[in-house]
Amino acid sequence: MWGIKIGFIGLGKLGYPCAEAMVDRGFDVTGYDTAHRSSSKINITDDILECVVDKDFVFVAVPTPHEKDYDGSKPTSQLDPKDFNYDTVKNVLKRINKHMTKDQAIVLISTVLPGTIRSQLAPLVENTKLLYNPYLIAMGTVGWDMLNPEMVMIGTKKGNPDTAVLAKKLESMYLQMCDNMPRVEIGSWEEVEAIKIFYNTFISAKLSLVNMIQDVAVKLGNMNVDVVTNALANSTKRITSGKYMKPGMGDGGPCHPRDNIALRFLAKKLDLHYDLFSAIMESREIQAKNMAKEILKYGNVVYFTSDSYKEGTQLTDGSYSLLVQHYVRELGGIVSHGNAEKIDVIFRVHNNDQFSTDENTIVFDPWRTYPKAKNVVYYGDTKNV
Repeated sequence: MWGIKIGFIGLGKLGYPCAEAMVDRGFDVTGYDTAHRSSSKINITDDILECVVDKDFVFVAVPTPHEKDYDGSKPTSQLDPKDFNYDTVKNVLKRINKHMTKDQAIVLISTVLPGTIRSQLAPLVENTKLLYNPYLIAMGTVGWDMLNPEMVMIGTKKGNPDTAVLAKKLESMYLQMCDNMPRVEIGSWEEVEAIKIFYNTFISAKLSLVNMIQDVAVKLGNMNVDVVTNALANSTKRITSGKYMKPGMGDGGPCHPRDNIALRFLAKKLDLHYDLFSAIMESREIQAKNMAKEILKYGNVVYFTSDSYKEGTQLTDGSYSLLVQHYVRELGGIVSHGNAEKIDVIFRVHNNDQFSTDENTIVFDPWRTYPKAKNVVYYGDTKNV
């Protein structure tokens, strides 16, 4: 119907309903799986090459499993961290690459960790293009989720115009196929790998936090957890919104981080046996130290445009700027107060801080909004480095 020929390798619990959904929308789909499958909709073949030759897109939805002890149905916190197993993906890519051309594209759906495609998978794909297109779906509603996605993610090799053209072609296919009009996020392989896996991690962190409130309710007494979590869920100004989703400086102020510090005490008092609050504070401090290390790569004398904890105030309570300054000094740097010494780096504390500088002084911008120039460092943007 649409003139796009699709091969679909991997017809498991994800691939099978997705391939059928494509057929339902009028696409010509040929499927392949090592296990015997049958379908009244998909043209299933025993020859993997039939999924490759003359196809516009070859989707790969094979497993990237953990060992069985790592699925979360038993305790895992005591186990050594492990990456996914990419053996099946690698074998498929090696097998199909030699039969493909530069006018086609492999569309990888399988979950991978950020950095995996560029370091381990892309070197196996020499004859054609490789796109990363993971899905955000739930088991039981895979077909519906695919046709009504929250977003469509397409990862390409950074700076490759041929791949970008194929990404737009894939985007057009989804916009024709989906029942809703999903937003489309096109980025580098690493960006899309991160979007996919951190999306799930946000959900896990959210559940951990509300279940921790539940534990506090049980231990403390006189408290219905639903009253608390419903109030938070309806706090659309700062909690369930895009607020605080701009990476830059960490939290500060008269309430942050002192509330977390106090909650560490409550967690110990109630004997929760875990302390998410300590983890939050430790992360905050390590992130500030990492930032200080990066600043000092560009010079030893650093001028901070403000000591305040946020824009529009002189208050320094819990100031993240002062925390970064602490680590700059600890690491051997000098925090300038605009005196006679030569300044190597100007650190832009707030997004709208104004200052004068010259091309020989580095402007270190954690907000990535200062006008681009050779002497401007966008902290957190390594895409064009």
